Amino acid sequence: MRNRTGSERGFTLIELMVVIVILGILAGLIIPRIMGRPEEARRMKARVQMESIETALKLYKLDSGSYPTTEQGLQALVEAPAVGELAKNWRKGGYLEKGKVPKDPWDNEYVYLSPGLYGDLDLISYGKDGQPGGEDENEDINSWELE
Repeated sequence: MRNRTGSERGFTLIELMVVIVILGILAGLIIPRIMGRPEEARRMKARVQMESIETALKLYKLDSGSYPTTEQGLQALVEAPAVGELAKNWRKGGYLEKGKVPKDPWDNEYVYLSPGLYGDLDLISYGKDGQPGGEDENEDINSWELE
């Protein structure tokens, strides 16, 4: 048997156990904080999606001269409108990635109004319950309240 030098020495069982205990403590502190906030994460996702849809609507307006009407809806961002005022220079391929209008994180359609009650357009997600109004996790997320 040959002698091991300091650089060839491996980890001892005690060193490995200390590392495992430290990782366990960190996981015990961090995971509940992350896992306890799924509703907050959904609400943030809805805000991000709404901002993305608003950007696509602005691009649509640049090409067409106006926002899609309420009747045309958000579908006008992925298919050239066939009703109402037709888009003059509708972009081939549409204005949204993946070629479809996203649903909100609770799997409901976004409500789109143009002209809106609070601006040129309004986007609304009714939250977890899918109904207008509500409090806490059921509270509506409105485009005119986004910062």
